[in-house]
Amino acid sequence: MKNVAVLGATGSIGGNTLDVIARHPQRFRASVLTAHRQVTALVALCAVHRPDLAVIADPALEPELTRQLTAAGVRCDVASGHAALTAAAASPLCDTVVAAIVGAAGLESTLAAARAGKHLLLANKESIVMAGPLLLEAVAAGGGALIPVDSEHNALFQCLPPACLPGGQPHLGKGGVRRLILTASGGPFRGFLRPQLAQITPEQACKHPNWVMGRKISVDSATLMNKGLEVIEAHHLFNAPAEAIEVLVHPQSLVHSLVEYVDGSVLAQLGNPDMRTAIAHALAWPERVEAGVAPLDLAACAPLAFEPPDLDTFRCLALAFQALRAGGDAPALLNAANEVAVAAFLAGTLPFLAIADVVESVLAELPAQDVVNIETLCERDRDAREAARRILRNAC
Repeated sequence: MKNVAVLGATGSIGGNTLDVIARHPQRFRASVLTAHRQVTALVALCAVHRPDLAVIADPALEPELTRQLTAAGVRCDVASGHAALTAAAASPLCDTVVAAIVGAAGLESTLAAARAGKHLLLANKESIVMAGPLLLEAVAAGGGALIPVDSEHNALFQCLPPACLPGGQPHLGKGGVRRLILTASGGPFRGFLRPQLAQITPEQACKHPNWVMGRKISVDSATLMNKGLEVIEAHHLFNAPAEAIEVLVHPQSLVHSLVEYVDGSVLAQLGNPDMRTAIAHALAWPERVEAGVAPLDLAACAPLAFEPPDLDTFRCLALAFQALRAGGDAPALLNAANEVAVAAFLAGTLPFLAIADVVESVLAELPAQDVVNIETLCERDRDAREAARRILRNAC
């Protein structure tokens, strides 16, 4: 029996994880559930899964969480605040941690799980984008395993050879691997040119054609920044240089990623666009379990198409490659600036096309520095956010 902490239980990844867990009550138990501010949703999940601990990130909401849990007849420990989230990730109440908190807010809890030697299922790509070397060092020191949950990286994990880095990571350069190919749906604006994107609204940007995701990630998919963050994540996870990572637009979202070998072979992982496939694989690894996903019927599918991304129109992907090549903390600066810019777009105060402009300006203003420790990295993250906010203020 694996005891699973689901950090970000009320989000899309959290909900899919709990669906898989519920299908295998003899294998998995949700022992820790956390949420940001969604008290009622967290209580509903606790009523179903009966965890040992429920954590709400906002301390002001802890009394309400306690009240609603009592009213629902749920008996479990209750905690709140950033420190409680971090402690929950390292708690003996769990041996497996699903890191599904969106954005930089998930960094410290993810690192805590790694240091504690947990079986870490990484859905918070921002953690490894910001602090890739630190996270991999923590996994190695803790002696646990790091399994990617992003569908693209989980696909690569499945297609790569068994040669491993400390922490259980497949290593590009072993086993005759030549190239990693990440697929992208192209988002809701595939084929658009820049003039067509001038008046895009948040509602339009959040209507992904294939996947159901949160608003921030949906906007990142629309700008292709999400794919850029995934490129940086692949670099860290699989020790792959930028020139060995390629992005292909694949609108059907059935081929989730490919691995090219030196002998000319290309292995691909296919499946319906349902995150439960990757989650079930990561939860049960190295075994496989039923995920509740419909079988892929290739005969009934439309023809599979592939095309290169348009880096002139969707500049965020090009900026991500730029940050990766710059090295150091440039990916963390990229992520911080993007989070601020996307929040402004969702609030209606920044045009869609200007998201890339803000990110580019922050990268130009703050040259990359070496990643030394979490304290200096968080300080640089704050610097990038303040620079982005200043750029936004000056633009108004």
